Amino acid sequence: MGITTDELYFKPKLRILSDDQLKKIEMAVFEVLERTGVKLTHPKARDILSGAGAKVEGDRIRIPGWMVEEAIRKTPSRLVLGNRKGERAVVLEGDKSWFGPSLDCIDYLDPVTNERMRFTSDHCRISATVADYCDNFDWVMTIGMADDQPADIADRVVARQTMTYCEKPLVVCCKDTNSMRDIYEMALTICGGKEKFDQAPIVAHYSEPISPLLYYDPAVDKMIYSVENDIPLINFPCVQSSGTAPATLAGAIIQGAAESISGAVLAQAIKPGAPFVFGAFVTVMDMKTTVFSYGASEMSIMVGALAQLAQHWNIPFYGTAGATDAKFPDAQAAAEATQQIMTAATVGSGLVHDCSSWIDHGSVVSPGFMVLVNEILGNVKQFMNGMPVTDDSMALDIIDSVGPGGNYLMEQHTLDNFRNVRYSTLFERQIRQEWEDAGSQTFEDRLREHTEKAMAHTPAPLPDDVVKELDTMQKHWK
Repeated sequence: MGITTDELYFKPKLRILSDDQLKKIEMAVFEVLERTGVKLTHPKARDILSGAGAKVEGDRIRIPGWMVEEAIRKTPSRLVLGNRKGERAVVLEGDKSWFGPSLDCIDYLDPVTNERMRFTSDHCRISATVADYCDNFDWVMTIGMADDQPADIADRVVARQTMTYCEKPLVVCCKDTNSMRDIYEMALTICGGKEKFDQAPIVAHYSEPISPLLYYDPAVDKMIYSVENDIPLINFPCVQSSGTAPATLAGAIIQGAAESISGAVLAQAIKPGAPFVFGAFVTVMDMKTTVFSYGASEMSIMVGALAQLAQHWNIPFYGTAGATDAKFPDAQAAAEATQQIMTAATVGSGLVHDCSSWIDHGSVVSPGFMVLVNEILGNVKQFMNGMPVTDDSMALDIIDSVGPGGNYLMEQHTLDNFRNVRYSTLFERQIRQEWEDAGSQTFEDRLREHTEKAMAHTPAPLPDDVVKELDTMQKHWK
């Protein structure tokens, strides 16, 4: 056939919106900010926005479309996050996806006993250790919960636990500007100073506007602090269709997009070129239970549409996948997580959070679920490699050599290529008799065994002088 092609790759791709729909959504977002605006009472932020061209009437801030477009243009299209070793570990750009678990929550599910209990700082040590062990997690997140710590410093304690027991980049949610400052100082100490931090920040700040269209003054304080100190800012509303947003999918994502991108307008007015990440957790209110659903199919549709909008604007995106409404890491949990992760990967959802740890609609951390979703991620990442079409992979010569009725088991081509197949250690493929002879382990048995192995992992320790400096810092936390 005379085929002399170079290697050809095509990454599987999913679209939620057509080009015409995407343009309508974009124009609607501009209309919401220009016509309805946001409520913001923070004096400094109001002055900044007013000076930049926004229309300020009391605590209502209306943002003209040209300001939004200008903020989008000034927002860097590329953001690099570093790990504890100073390596550039996560590169947010285009339609790439990077997956990470949230490590702390209200409750903790023991993976051995299935006992549910209040989450503590030691549970954060365990979840950070498991995240460090799981090779398909690219980064991690904390929201600042530890029932055994004073409320005023719990966020800093879990951030320290995470940076001690996991080397991966950290997205952090914290109580106030004092907390953000202390966490930032810990990060500078760990990575080796501001110059190294600015090259590849090991910490990003997660902030939430309140739906619908409202900013809370202490949150704005943290946003301003982050922008002024070059800490990447994620502005991420949690939008509940039928509750805090319209019941229609399009209406919900328009409101969520308006809430998030209004933060970019503030950030770029403070410091043009400030690192900013757009996104929204948009899902439904389950009208049977009133819960904010973490497993709804509609969530994947809406988050995928927002990811497309971010790609259209060429700015980094913060997505959601790998969570569940199930109470245990069971079949429901696996089904919901798999659909979400496959959608996120094929759309291209940037920094994908809540991936693997949170069950029971975001109320419980489960190390067992982390291990399960790490395996699902491995399968999805294998799928996202696509199918290389090369002279070697088309295998025309070996097909001709083996010929009709032959087999490929003893061929060198097979030896050279069979390892490209992914072999799971959690999902079994044994013949039933072999499975019975090996002890008839159920899926739950294997998951428990794998989770215990992950929990026994020993993360690389921090240097002694760094630990000593962190101890000194912690003594002064208030």
